[in-house]
Amino acid sequence: MSDILLQVSGITKRFGGLTVVDGVSFDVRSGEVVSIIGPNGSGKTSTLNIVSGVLSADSGEVRLAGERISGRKPHQIARHGLTRTFQNGRVIGNLTVRENVLVGLDGLRKRESRLREIPGVRWASLLAETAGALVEGPKRGKEAAEDDALVTRQLERFGERLLPRRDQYAYTLSYANRRRTEIARALVADPQLLVLDEPTAGMNQTETTEVLDQLLALKERGQTILLVEHKLDLVMKLSDRIIVLDDGKIIAEGRPEEISRDPKVIEAYLGTSFAKEHNA
Repeated sequence: MSDILLQVSGITKRFGGLTVVDGVSFDVRSGEVVSIIGPNGSGKTSTLNIVSGVLSADSGEVRLAGERISGRKPHQIARHGLTRTFQNGRVIGNLTVRENVLVGLDGLRKRESRLREIPGVRWASLLAETAGALVEGPKRGKEAAEDDALVTRQLERFGERLLPRRDQYAYTLSYANRRRTEIARALVADPQLLVLDEPTAGMNQTETTEVLDQLLALKERGQTILLVEHKLDLVMKLSDRIIVLDDGKIIAEGRPEEISRDPKVIEAYLGTSFAKEHNA
């Protein structure tokens, strides 16, 4: 049990009479890539939101590195070592790429925030996560140099896609580069667990392949990842284990090759053509 980083135990979430997550339990081990798949409305994003503190579960608990994080706010969970990206994209358009990535350093240092003074910032949930993360004005030279090195390290991961654009405003970026900026922001604090909600949504095949290669490189260096993604080829190539949700419940869990052959998963989500292609 010592290698289990994330423990999710019996989490349930209801909205009125609708149960969106129904007694879900799973573990993620250190260095493992675990993907959650399933039909639209199956509870995937709600599960991630409970794990990361965006939603509170009605019952059950979540532990990270043995410590209960259920009931904590997202920025507190981030400081404990869990960072994430979002399905609908959350870059701050009138900050530069560099400044957007710096927001992710809230998990390392506490700073007085001036984000509320920036025109156009309207996302209360993002502000709650990043409060105290960004300071305009004098900083000690050593800290500034350390921050810049951390940002550069993450931008270099994406090569020419982001590094030459570090001082450009995020609103000028392509959609794919905004998603890359979000991943860089989630990684800059060197999290224990990286949670990704459809990181390649809206990307074309070339862009998706590039992100897959970058995620494989993260996996190679031992980064623990919890992923929700609809692009099944990416999921099958990247994942150590796959959890399948349907109607808020886990209907299958196993290695990619096991999931691709599971009759319940084929019926509920994969379809026979995908199964035949990957089990030929």
